[in-house]
Amino acid sequence: MSDTTMTDLHNHYYALIMAGGGGTRLWPLSRKSHPKQMLPLIDDQQSMFQLTVRRLQPLLPPERIYVVTGPEMAPKLQADVPEIPLENYVIEPFGRNSGPAAALGTMVITERDPDAVIAALSADHHIANTERFREVLAAAAELAASKTMIVTLGVSPSRPAIEFGYIKRGQLLGRIGGFDCYRADGFSEKPGIETALRFVSSGLYSWNSGMFIWTGRYIMEEFARQRPDIYNLIEQARQHLGSEDFTARLTPLWEQMPNISLDYAIMEKASAIAVIPVDIGWSDVGSWELLYEVLAADRNGNVARGQGKGHIQIDTSNTLIISNRLVVTIGVEDLVVVDTDDAVLICHRNRAQDVREVVQQLRDKGADAYL
Repeated sequence: MSDTTMTDLHNHYYALIMAGGGGTRLWPLSRKSHPKQMLPLIDDQQSMFQLTVRRLQPLLPPERIYVVTGPEMAPKLQADVPEIPLENYVIEPFGRNSGPAAALGTMVITERDPDAVIAALSADHHIANTERFREVLAAAAELAASKTMIVTLGVSPSRPAIEFGYIKRGQLLGRIGGFDCYRADGFSEKPGIETALRFVSSGLYSWNSGMFIWTGRYIMEEFARQRPDIYNLIEQARQHLGSEDFTARLTPLWEQMPNISLDYAIMEKASAIAVIPVDIGWSDVGSWELLYEVLAADRNGNVARGQGKGHIQIDTSNTLIISNRLVVTIGVEDLVVVDTDDAVLICHRNRAQDVREVVQQLRDKGADAYL
């Protein structure tokens, strides 16, 4: 692209941050009223949402950053990052998963800018190499606009992870901004360990980061083709956009929305998807084990976080402790200890994924005070 065309593209580039998740696998720290994106998990001073917004700058200024979230979370996020204009918050009446949320947010942006190129991002991911992240986002926008494709950022796998989905790369499409760009040759859901080993050893697979870049026009064409139920409801909502009673008009439409992820709704059968494999130090921080992996450990492999007196360790190794009180551990290894005002979690690090089962049991028992 020429410099003039690139400048024009940049002026039509937006971020759509999806911030409606609950982060249940980080219970008991993450709760409905104060979920994962509001927590200072990586940085003691900044929440995950603050880090997500600020790593986009200067590529994307706050006025071109939009946020999809629920009515309870919106005021908290607005207070957390006041530089994002209030009109850039897209409020879904209640959660219907990432598919409808992406369609709603895209509709709002494209109604204001029909030429929009949009990076759909999560509010609670960790990215260590922020400069390279902005560089690959710029390359992805150029590819999405020039090839009329959905572009996904495929994270170079550092191990045979079974907690992430995978993307297989196919034909080389070209090189943009120093990044090799490929046609995506299929998505695979979270595999077993043997399949994950095969994927990583082949050198053809990347982790599915869940970050997608598209033109507003093209993704809505995909919704119309694959999920006309979602598309038709969004188009009905479009007719009321800007009205004072938009939320009231949206609610009955949202009640008809399917609860479906973006991957299942669109990505698995999209007609044209590209992948840019990249190493940006990414993690979805989707469990206590994954948080442990991205935090700096001491010489014994221990990580202690909190505002209290810290951690006294005797014969302790490879353990994560989060508490605002003094915690003492003796003769243990590979543990997660999370201490909050009303609950304490202690589990083996390799069982951290099972925390969601605890949350489900609390729901089944009606123990909402702990959720």
